[in-house]
Amino acid sequence: MNGPEGNTRRHFIKNAVTGVATISLGGILPGFSAKSYASIIGANDRIRVAMMGVNARGLALADNFSQQPNCEISYVCDVDSRAADKCMAVVEKNQHKRPKAEPDFRRALEKKEVDALVVAAPDHWHAPAAILASKAGKHVYLEKPCSHNPNEGEILLAAVAKYKNVIQMGNQRRSYPNIVAAIKELHAGIIGRPYFAKTWYNNNRPSIGIGKETAVPDWLNFDLWQGPAPRVAYKDNFLHYNWHWFWHWGTGEALNNGTHMVDLARWGLGVDYPTKVTSAGGRYRYKDDWQTPDTQVMTIEFGDKATITWEGRSCNGRNIEGSNVGVIFYGESGSLQIGAGNGYTVYDLNNKLIKEVKNDVNIVAGSLTNPSQSLDALHINNFFDAIKKGTTLRSDILSGHKSTLLVQLGNIAQRSGSTLEIDPENGHILNNREAMKYWKRTYQKGWEPTV
Repeated sequence: MNGPEGNTRRHFIKNAVTGVATISLGGILPGFSAKSYASIIGANDRIRVAMMGVNARGLALADNFSQQPNCEISYVCDVDSRAADKCMAVVEKNQHKRPKAEPDFRRALEKKEVDALVVAAPDHWHAPAAILASKAGKHVYLEKPCSHNPNEGEILLAAVAKYKNVIQMGNQRRSYPNIVAAIKELHAGIIGRPYFAKTWYNNNRPSIGIGKETAVPDWLNFDLWQGPAPRVAYKDNFLHYNWHWFWHWGTGEALNNGTHMVDLARWGLGVDYPTKVTSAGGRYRYKDDWQTPDTQVMTIEFGDKATITWEGRSCNGRNIEGSNVGVIFYGESGSLQIGAGNGYTVYDLNNKLIKEVKNDVNIVAGSLTNPSQSLDALHINNFFDAIKKGTTLRSDILSGHKSTLLVQLGNIAQRSGSTLEIDPENGHILNNREAMKYWKRTYQKGWEPTV
């Protein structure tokens, strides 16, 4: 948002926080519920949001954002008219005001009243949409991964450096209070110097079958859904979730779920860019259209300092250490484990439990869309505070890019069948022409992201 109107509105949003805090502490006017009261405070003390991609995870985010009293969802943007209608009904119920439907999110970015874009569309849209929002002067809440490929991640970094907007990546565990405490204890030496982190995710996903070319459904704008990706014919097994397993749009289980735990591992070990990356695995379980690995083990080395591994099993749900998702840090004097929820355990070298902080919030570990709504709200409000008050982001885009890149490098090692030697200063692949074919992608003409 530019010009005097935009500057005035930003100033108001920043300074309205004190007034809102006073109201919340002083109580609610007689006869009004908290939600009703929030709806009459006035629009200018709330951040106005456009939601992009609201079929599954995006619907959960819209539900969560619209329950925050300092937020108003003004536009719902989805290429699936059915998903948009469902989302608008949920949002209207929460905020007592129906958002407008704008199938093309680019039109919503033209609206002066919109402060931020929430991007929950497929992976191939993440960085391009965030870059367009940055150019439009909007802040961005960007679901993981922050990019489809490393080159896009670097363009995204250039965009935020140029346009100075707030971009928060949606690796929400960075805001879980007990997880924050666990990492703090790790850094304080509770297990001595940590040097190895094992991360994992497992599930029992069914086959996606062999897709058939068919007419595009009348509820879907498939051209806009493809957006920056080169055009392909529509098949009946692409939408809505199976795109994850096609390299053309998705990034596999590694970035779908691995990003979360690899991010915690990188944070806990205090590392940035690696020195060597390898990967082994494949599509083993079914013979179908699924392209990305359903079984994969990555090894990410950081010189003589530390190593991270990630094990992904999409089609065998046997848990590791009692959880389908997690990270274990191994150190000089013990280990620290973080599972699916907001808790952690610490063991000594003899496997004796020396500390347990139990999960205090219900986590639906198998949920594809909304496993931890109340905890995710903490991450959302950190995003709002960064916009309003300049609060430090818990997952700024540089941090998000570094963690995303680790897993992208694992996929590149997998696809190129090679060991990647990496420049630890910037994460770039060294002396490997075959691997560099996967550093960037081709785009539909006219859709190339630029700063």
